[in-house]
Amino acid sequence: MRPRHPLPRKLPKQWLFSDERAQTGLAELAALIPPGSGVVFRHDGLASGPRWRLLRRLMYTARARKLVVLLAGTPDRAWRWGAGGVHLRQRDAAWAAAQARRLGLRVTMPVHDSREARRAGRAGADAVFISPLHATRSHPGASALGRAVWLRLARLSGTQAIALGGMTARRARALNRASNMATGWAAIDAWDEKATKRRVRQKRKAVPI
Repeated sequence: MRPRHPLPRKLPKQWLFSDERAQTGLAELAALIPPGSGVVFRHDGLASGPRWRLLRRLMYTARARKLVVLLAGTPDRAWRWGAGGVHLRQRDAAWAAAQARRLGLRVTMPVHDSREARRAGRAGADAVFISPLHATRSHPGASALGRAVWLRLARLSGTQAIALGGMTARRARALNRASNMATGWAAIDAWDEKATKRRVRQKRKAVPI
């Protein structure tokens, strides 16, 4: 598969990170996030075949809802599998960012400290996911960056900054008010919890009175 639709010039401000621990299926979560949002497809614990088939199902929803899908992995696989971009590991930045640009892919990278922020800037990343802004189960025991450090890393990276780690829509609004930057936010649990609450409401409505 190859990307069938041109990507927006700026990457979305709202993101879903796929996670094998989520209680809600990926297709349901992708149908829940707002149209025009982004998905970082991980599920890298799966074997190649099942992972590709899961991504293919996700892409049907993505096309219908105009979602931007990035594959966590290598640029050549992202291109072959039809993702719109690649979410690179920091250690691969030196060679993979240039390859991704040759393939016409958008590039994002994780950032946890100033060294990684500078590396992402040098690699020309289109956006960075800076984490953890707040405490999160994805980084058990890790110290939260806090708003001041997060904003410093965002400015240091010199590109579109997306907050990850304990994020909710309310926290994202607070972050935007505190900065002069067009920040975005990404989550795993917030979308999963929203889906769970919606299922509970639907069950209550279905119970005859």
